[in-house]
Amino acid sequence: MIDTSAAFDQNTLEYDNWFEKHKTAYQSELLAVQQAIPKNKKGIEIGVGTGRFAKPLNIKFGVEPSENMAQMAEQRGIKVIKTVAENLPLENETFDFALMVTTVCFLSDIPKAFLEVYRILKPKGEIILGIIDKNSELGKQYQREKSKNKFYQDAHFHSTHEITELLKQAHFEKFEYWQTLVSSNANEVEQPQAGFGKGSFVVIKAIKY
Repeated sequence: MIDTSAAFDQNTLEYDNWFEKHKTAYQSELLAVQQAIPKNKKGIEIGVGTGRFAKPLNIKFGVEPSENMAQMAEQRGIKVIKTVAENLPLENETFDFALMVTTVCFLSDIPKAFLEVYRILKPKGEIILGIIDKNSELGKQYQREKSKNKFYQDAHFHSTHEITELLKQAHFEKFEYWQTLVSSNANEVEQPQAGFGKGSFVVIKAIKY
């Protein structure tokens, strides 16, 4: 991962409060991610942040380079390993699924990170990604405003097609997609839709064969 941990370390509470301030967007994203999470399986969230996704999704393990964010996730009951996605100190074939929510944009070496995830997944294990699609309205807005955003200054946004290609190169197969934040109505929690191309937030799921 790019070392953005300083920005997250210094502004952990502000980051965590975003989820309170933007409750409907958060709930919409959570619903979309939920579609992809397998039931009663052992999962890990890479880039777990403060645990805002892992906790409600009942994911017990996380990876997070930011000390203060990791601490907050631990307070939410998640066992956190303080490291980066490109270098996971985990045994081969230990997890049924790995989740990354808006983490890919902070990776310094996406192919390496995806190969690491592939390695720690059991056969037929699933990688699940939540991304802000750079071609969407929100993606374009983030791109325009990123120089002023302490969290996203160093982020590199990608399209769903680009991430799909990178996952294929890491030998993942059988892709499924869900999308949300299609509507501009910020006051309503949206039900996720299958596919991508309309929603700003896209969930991608692929399988290790």
